[in-house]
Amino acid sequence: MLAIKGIYAEYGIQRLNHGIGFGTAAIELLLPTFGESLGLKGKVATHWALNPHPALIPAIESGWVKQIHCFGSEVGMDDYIRARPDVFFTGSDGSLRSNRAFCQTAGLYACDMFIGSTLQIDLAGNSSTVTPERIPGFGGAPNMGSDAHGRRHASDAWLKAGRQASDADPKMARGRKLVVQVLETFGEKMVPAFVEQLSSVEFAQRMKLELVPVMIYGDDVTHVVTEEGIANLLICRSAEEREQAIRGVAGFTDVGRARDRKMVESLRDRGVIRRPEDLNIDPLNANRQLLAARSVKDLVGWSGGLYRPPGKFRNW
Repeated sequence: MLAIKGIYAEYGIQRLNHGIGFGTAAIELLLPTFGESLGLKGKVATHWALNPHPALIPAIESGWVKQIHCFGSEVGMDDYIRARPDVFFTGSDGSLRSNRAFCQTAGLYACDMFIGSTLQIDLAGNSSTVTPERIPGFGGAPNMGSDAHGRRHASDAWLKAGRQASDADPKMARGRKLVVQVLETFGEKMVPAFVEQLSSVEFAQRMKLELVPVMIYGDDVTHVVTEEGIANLLICRSAEEREQAIRGVAGFTDVGRARDRKMVESLRDRGVIRRPEDLNIDPLNANRQLLAARSVKDLVGWSGGLYRPPGKFRNW
């Protein structure tokens, strides 16, 4: 809800890529409900560089999505894709025509926003999914979550982000891709997601790696979204402001509790940090009833029976 109202609506994001995770799946399922209540249909989330996520079916069927170009496919989505050539790129036989290289290029140069989940963020905004317990891959996030300096075509969202990020001469200003990281302040087993130093630093030292495995570098991250609010790092004008903005949405983690309360309130007054109440969002309204589909069976229903989920996802 915070992301939809505070970022999608704020910037008018139409061309985008979603990373994999519960946060982005929730956004996809909130578009036909919460997004509809904000009058955003046709104004945001219309063109996607994305695999055919089943969680996006309700938004497609509700008329939100105009076009999706895919990196690859998803198990069980073939029949649904064949039935929606108006949305997906398909061949004469109705099967999906995906292209990973072209989609990566579109995600890098054409999309105005990447939004995805992570497991750790440090005080500079560097993001990684490497933890002491897990060493997962990054997928397309390092590419999708980077700002392409070679881009020369404009969009309102890209230009607005660029203006926020720079105090340079407006005549020579360039745009900026939005790179948003969504996470809860505490992860599984109450492990804090905000840290002074990424676990990947120690991992790199132990494995004698030349490069620390960072998923998205902090200088590319523009927004951090948690249950505490949104930190807009574009508006920060110093490393100290950036650190305090991150601490300001880190909740009751050690990083959050070490914030400079006076500076965090000053950042909030400037709109760098926005709490749910600043966006007129009641956290009590954030419940499963607001999701367009609350089970895999619901997604099958939205698809008219065309989505055929793998057996392990069936509980009926």
